[in-house]
Amino acid sequence: MTGDELRALFLEFFEGKGHKIIPGSSLIPQDDPTLLLTSAGMVQIKPYFLGELEPPSRRLASCQKCFRTTDIERVGDTSHLTFFEMLGNFSVGDYFKKETIAWAWEFITQHLGMPEDRLWASIFLDDDDAFNYWLDTGMPADKILRFGEEDNFWGPAGDSGPCGPDSEIFYDLGEEVGCGKPSCAPNCGCDRFVEIGTLVFMQFNQDKNGNRTPLPKPSIDTGMGIERNAAVVQGKTSVYETDLFVPLLDCVSRLSGKKYGTDNEIDSAMRVVTEHSRGITFLIGDGVMPSNEGRGYVLRRLLRRAALFGRRLGLDRPFLKEIAEITIRQMEHVYPELKQRQDFILNIIEMEETRFGETLNSGLELIENIMATPSIKSTKIIPGEDVFRLYDTYGFPVELTSEIGASRGFTVDLEGFDREMDKQRQRAKAVQKFGSAGMVKNGVNNIVDIMTTPFVGYSGTKQRTEILSMLVNGDSVRSIAQGQEAGIILAETPFYGEMGGR
Repeated sequence: MTGDELRALFLEFFEGKGHKIIPGSSLIPQDDPTLLLTSAGMVQIKPYFLGELEPPSRRLASCQKCFRTTDIERVGDTSHLTFFEMLGNFSVGDYFKKETIAWAWEFITQHLGMPEDRLWASIFLDDDDAFNYWLDTGMPADKILRFGEEDNFWGPAGDSGPCGPDSEIFYDLGEEVGCGKPSCAPNCGCDRFVEIGTLVFMQFNQDKNGNRTPLPKPSIDTGMGIERNAAVVQGKTSVYETDLFVPLLDCVSRLSGKKYGTDNEIDSAMRVVTEHSRGITFLIGDGVMPSNEGRGYVLRRLLRRAALFGRRLGLDRPFLKEIAEITIRQMEHVYPELKQRQDFILNIIEMEETRFGETLNSGLELIENIMATPSIKSTKIIPGEDVFRLYDTYGFPVELTSEIGASRGFTVDLEGFDREMDKQRQRAKAVQKFGSAGMVKNGVNNIVDIMTTPFVGYSGTKQRTEILSMLVNGDSVRSIAQGQEAGIILAETPFYGEMGGR
């Protein structure tokens, strides 16, 4: 069963159970300040659960694009993803636990064909109703495990919103995949048990202080990740071995000349490049632009991490655009916006990767020099000042520096970095007033707010950078005509202008 067939089968099944199929929403949440990105299938259902809007039906089902920033550093193993598709069925004050558990079991065993003896369930500690409904399916009592809030209470998505106890469904990949301990079971932490579905019994609305009040009506929010379920039904132990990822891995293999499955470190790097390239494509397709904050920072961090791991595969030229093209061809029939915005997506990826590539070599060389310093080499701690310099001058996210350091056994001084960031914020508050001397022929007629311009001349005398502001005849302008005399303010500069313009 392909990923496409799995997606279609789920929606068809729940349409047959009286659910209205609704289109998934954007990765940029609409009118939801509690979330940076759409992280769950229920995000667009929240207003219905809260009683703020009337749903188009009391029973809904969808396939939702999701993105979770919490797993960025874990990408590289065989199962964790940042971008994924979530299949979900929802009840807005209609059916509850009994129907949800029965239908999940029916779909998984009868339609996906998963062997019953490979399935386990977990429930919230005192949820005897869920326990009994699982017994009704034929699930043995010793395969229904009880856990606390850390494992079996879901939500809210964001800092507030609907939440409730849940029941999770696990598939046993077999003893040969696990840790070998006699006590191995779901939530063990090894790779043997794969969570393939979550059934959330929405009962509360949680505020920002953690206080919970009952929802207008108990409701249902379920989620089944296509990627993990595809791995199970296709007989794979990794999502990357499914039809959803193999074409992308093949592209990375062709570009790098490396074969997947021959070396653990190479395999991990190929998975990072593949997964992040897919996520980048969907983020830009939904309107996220690279920047130094918010969603744009997530995108920029993902792209730079992919580029860095590409270097480990010998890819020393821009390459992410080519993987994005495969993603678009593979997914455009489900998400036509990818094809509609293809040129824009590919241009943004190429520009951002090229820009980062121009500073990457200098940054990597600087990191190596820092780690080779005797005092730092002995402590295995990269000082906060150096971490900040890499961030401020070379655009290296702290997480990227941490990851490079960790691969060599180093940690970073995050407290020191935070102190440097605070100093930078204080400097940014100071308004610099540019007088007429040497800046612009006729002086400056307004005040320009900018931060201190980072100097990058120690590592090179050429720098591709952004023009933050332009001045003609003392006034700020948005364009400069040929022959005009103008002043420009740069994001960073190799010109050392403080002591005579050297």
